[in-house]
Amino acid sequence: MIKTYTHKCHGTCSSEMILTVDTEKNILVDLKIVNGCPGNTRGICELVKGMNIDDVYSRLNGIDCRNRGTSCPDQLAKAIKEFKEL
Repeated sequence: MIKTYTHKCHGTCSSEMILTVDTEKNILVDLKIVNGCPGNTRGICELVKGMNIDDVYSRLNGIDCRNRGTSCPDQLAKAIKEFKEL
């Protein structure tokens, strides 16, 4: 089953992330990041497409940007955690 989840970002230049997940395969089918640094956010989106969401979470959780306590990659990890808790 394909499910979509929208995460409102906090503490980053990006304002939201829209995840599309194949829940049967546990795969991130698509990711859209609204706002943020265009090259970096596009790169993140392309890199994680097709990956297992648990692998994405473990690689990105806790990455910090400029001592903000979070980053766009970290916000993606938080979005995945929230998605899994639904």
